[in-house]
Amino acid sequence: MNADARPLLSLDEALARLVAGAVPHAIVQTESVSTFDALGRVLAAEVLSALDVPPEDNSSMDGYALHAASVPAAGTVLTVSQRIPAGVPGEPLQPGTAARIFTGGQVPPGADAIVMQEECDALPAQNPGELGQVRVNVMPQHGQWIRRRGEDVRLGSAVLHRGERLTPQALGMAASVGAALLPVVRRPRVALFSTGDELMMPGEPLRPGAIYNSNRFMLCALLQAAGCEVTDLGIVPDRLDATRAALREAAAANDLIVTSGGVSVGEEDHLKPAAQAEGRLEHWQMAIKPGKPLAFGAVHRTDGSAALLLGLPGNPVSSFVTYLLCVTTVLRALQGAPTALPAGLPARADFDWPRPDKRREFLRVRVNAAGGLDLFPNQSSGVLTSAVWADGLVDNPSLQVIRRGDTVRFLPLAELIAR
Repeated sequence: MNADARPLLSLDEALARLVAGAVPHAIVQTESVSTFDALGRVLAAEVLSALDVPPEDNSSMDGYALHAASVPAAGTVLTVSQRIPAGVPGEPLQPGTAARIFTGGQVPPGADAIVMQEECDALPAQNPGELGQVRVNVMPQHGQWIRRRGEDVRLGSAVLHRGERLTPQALGMAASVGAALLPVVRRPRVALFSTGDELMMPGEPLRPGAIYNSNRFMLCALLQAAGCEVTDLGIVPDRLDATRAALREAAAANDLIVTSGGVSVGEEDHLKPAAQAEGRLEHWQMAIKPGKPLAFGAVHRTDGSAALLLGLPGNPVSSFVTYLLCVTTVLRALQGAPTALPAGLPARADFDWPRPDKRREFLRVRVNAAGGLDLFPNQSSGVLTSAVWADGLVDNPSLQVIRRGDTVRFLPLAELIAR
């Protein structure tokens, strides 16, 4: 069958096949790392709280701790019996007195409200050695400005879950429950190479007919941003023997091989026969734009195991979008993380798209000062400028006309890259 005549796979079907093929190769090795060093790692187990957070009732304001019943009317004057900074437990509060307390200070027994200092007047002491008095200018309510023990986290509860990618705020949560070490999945090991005799490296004089290899730098950076250990095998010549050798080398110590170029059906595209000789490869045509061609398979190792293989298209924007949709999905499946694409955000289109494609489109857009989306004028798969300019993609269904003012599904690039 002619390649162009093959049925197109929907993106959802392609992603489901990718997940099904990746799960049997999931990374089983785990390690414990310092919470300080765990940013971007994927949790291998739940993190349970070793305490209540906060561990005791404490003040959310600088002010005065008191018993609300001790203030029958605004303007009541109370003796200040103690001073409670954060980290120093107070003494039981005597009736008719107040405690000067600071944010985070432990609420003393006998107090049931905090009055913020802005609603009080500090009065001088009547006798040497005393802390003075306070005029309370409001009627306090029971429980006001008190953070209750365990109101954030209860002892034994799960605060982080297996499969989560650890963000800065997640690390703060782990630290707040006393977790100094976190169980994480081993980093994915990914080999990367490009195919194409037309490719040259930046810094080399550009010969006629050649182009600089932008995909190598872009894909390597994307993989590093995903927390992978990347082995860069460079540019592989357009020869079957060279491609087979590169696949064997890449498979030896890596979980996944990502290639760029060589997934079309030209006579000089050797990835498919090389991969079939060293393992297996399926050549898909996806119903998305950009990024129609995709290759997925595995390369066998001498011990009978295999490394997964993903062949991306050579056009830079196609390679970029296909990475965001497909490679990230496989990486998450390998680490036992949820694989669904981000839900996206509803956003207003400040552009017209009158001639949509029959394929599902991913349009490069940027949020404007009015909160709407502007469209990059050239949506060609070879225009990498569009990906640099954009801060997100519009996920546009097949044959969906977009008119200025329509609500569209916006996928922020930052969310796709950091999945």
